Amino acid sequence: MLVLITYDVNTETAAGKKRLRKIAKECVNYGQRVQNSVFECLLDSSQCRLLQAKLLKIMDSELDSLRFYYLGNKYDTKIENFGRVNAYAPEGLLLV
Repeated sequence: MLVLITYDVNTETAAGKKRLRKIAKECVNYGQRVQNSVFECLLDSSQCRLLQAKLLKIMDSELDSLRFYYLGNKYDTKIENFGRVNAYAPEGLLLV
């Protein structure tokens, strides 16, 4: 299923900047960055739970926000893109 992951990390402190880098690094391992704090990830349910657990350990729930949007397997009809587009095929090869 395609999962859209968005996050907002409070970076007013050095610890916040570190959390931001860690969350981004973890998301890169599972998907493609499509905007600064937005990733598209093709995951099965166990990968999704694992990634969610990892991100929840990193974030500070008092200061940060993390959202998962589950677009499912028929995501191609649910996405419209306007403006600058970086070529990206979710089903394609992902090099890490």
